[in-house]
This record gives sequence, structure tokens and C-alpha cells, in this order.
Amino acid sequence: MRKSHPVRRAVLAGAATVSGIVLLLSLKPASDPGSAQAAGGQLPPAAAGQAPQGGVNGAVTGDAVQTQYGAVQVRLTMSGGKITQAEAVQAPKGGRSDQITASSVPRLNQAAVAAQSADIDAVSGATYTSAGYKKSLQSALDKARASAGGAQGSGNAQTVTGDAVQTQYGPVQVRITVAGGKITKAEAVQAPEGGRSDQITSASVPRLNQAAVAAGSAEIDAVSGATYTSAGYKKSLQSALDKAPAGGGSSQAAGSGGGQAQTQTITGSVAQTQYGPVQVRITVAGGKITKAEAVQAPKGGRSDQITSASVPRLNQAAVAAANAQIDAVSGATYTSAGYKQSLQSALDQAGG
Repeated sequence: MRKSHPVRRAVLAGAATVSGIVLLLSLKPASDPGSAQAAGGQLPPAAAGQAPQGGVNGAVTGDAVQTQYGAVQVRLTMSGGKITQAEAVQAPKGGRSDQITASSVPRLNQAAVAAQSADIDAVSGATYTSAGYKKSLQSALDKARASAGGAQGSGNAQTVTGDAVQTQYGPVQVRITVAGGKITKAEAVQAPEGGRSDQITSASVPRLNQAAVAAGSAEIDAVSGATYTSAGYKKSLQSALDKAPAGGGSSQAAGSGGGQAQTQTITGSVAQTQYGPVQVRITVAGGKITKAEAVQAPKGGRSDQITSASVPRLNQAAVAAANAQIDAVSGATYTSAGYKQSLQSALDQAGG
């Protein structure tokens, strides 16, 4: 009988062990249900963070963005936090603009739904319309995100973009981040530019941003030498605060039966009319309009008389109807049309 050498036995045992491990690994399933995400593979669209999640439903209207050829404003229809429809409720018109709008807007609408974000390509030959569309689309998504954040709880940070406010030297538009009912960040996404405006903007906007965070409100001082920019900043900041759910989305208690009713103050988008901008702010409680006011209306010359006669009647009609289906005031056709448009955008933001 031959003796087994100890070294040979060790080598054979090691080879058997390695063979067993290889066999076991070869029997493991080729793909693990969670392996793609664990390895950093492509996430499903809902996790990609493009459109705001959190069960956002209903219509959301973005800000009206002024372009060289007219205003562009986008309205989204959302279901379960996803964009199901996009449409331009305002777009450049008249002359060649009609042709450009007709060919570009449907493509931009399709792109918004496909991308589920504002990161879409401009349509060739429609540079200004595309840029305005993307800005308004982004503001609609910001509003939807704020709404989703409010529904999920007060601890969530929300990004809200205020209305673009026209000043003598150009538009001013403010975006804020709100967490726990406090402003944690403020920035100007639009500000006057060109010539001396560049210098004034670079000197004043950082100070206005700091003041907004420190004050936690739009009650901030104007920056010396930047009167128009400061005034526009404060107006846009206030509209952003109006859009942010109070206290980060917490409801205010009403009544003694344990029920709660949420009170919201919401500023509609600026509607441009032939005689000047119209912008409506509403207070909503229990799903009803309890107050309506025009924070902007045509002024100067005969417009002062028309505004003073028509706006109070439009305010009363809005509260009585609880919607934007109100009659125009005789002799104030343009103001009435702008009022109704801004009122509808405020209702869209309120979810009604």
C-alpha cells in the first residue's frame, strides 16, 4: 500500500474547494432584481427626480415670461406627480409670430411631457419662444414641487419661484428655498442687465438675497442706488412667499370639532394687457375664495378712472363666483380679461 503524501493531500483538497466555489458562483442568477440600482444602473423615471413627485394632481400654471415677441406662459396637467399634458396658454402672436408659434409650441409641449422636466431642447427658428417656454415650464414645476412639499410635511424644503416683475430697467424674478416655514435661500433668477444695470445688479442683488433670508419676509429695505431693482425684488419675493404653503404646508385649525381648514394667500401670474399689467391675489379658505384684490392694474391717464371703477366690482365677482367665470365690467374689457386670466392662474395654484 502506498502512503499519501501530506503535501499532495493539501493540494488536492484546495483544488476541490476552489472547484466548489466556482460551481456555486456559476449557479447564481445572472441578474438580481435590485442589482441594477445597487450598482448605480439606470433608475426608473419616477426616481430620476425630473418632475416633482408626491402625488401632485391637477393643473399648475407657470409664470408669464416676457420675450422679445410677446409673453409665453405654460400650464401643466399633472397626475401622481407626473406631467400628463403641457400647453401654452400664452404665446407670441401676430404677423410671423403666428407661424412660429403654431410650429414650435406643439413640439415644446410634447418635449415637456417626454422629458418630465424643463430640460428640453429649443425649437430651431423659435429661440425666444423656446426660452420663454422653458422658463415658464420651470416655474410651473417649482409650484408643483412646492405643493408636493406642503402635502408631505413641514420638514421638507421647497423651492418656489416668484412672479417676474417688470421694472423700468428690466424684469426681476426671485426664487426662494423654504424649509420649516423659513427662507433658507434667496436668489434672483432674473435681474436688469446691460450697461450700468450690470453694476447695479451685482452690487444690490446679493444684499437683497441676504436681507430676504434674514427677514424671513418681503419687508426688507431697498438698496441705495437700486430703487427699481429693489422694488421689483420685493414684489417678486412676496409672490413667492404667497405661493409657498404657510408654515411649510401645515393647516390652520378652524373650529372646535377637531376639523381643520387651510387658509392660503396666492398671487396669480401677471397678465399683460394693452393698457398695462393686471395681477390678482386671492385668499382661499375651505376651498372658497374669501378675498380677492388686484395687486397690479393699469394706471395713468384714463386708466386710473377705469381701474378704480372696475377692479372693486371684479373683486366682488370673484368672491361671489368662487371661480374665474365672471362677467367683464362694461368699459373695462382689457382690464377684465387680464383680471380673469390672473385669477385663473391663482386658482390653478390653489388646486381649484
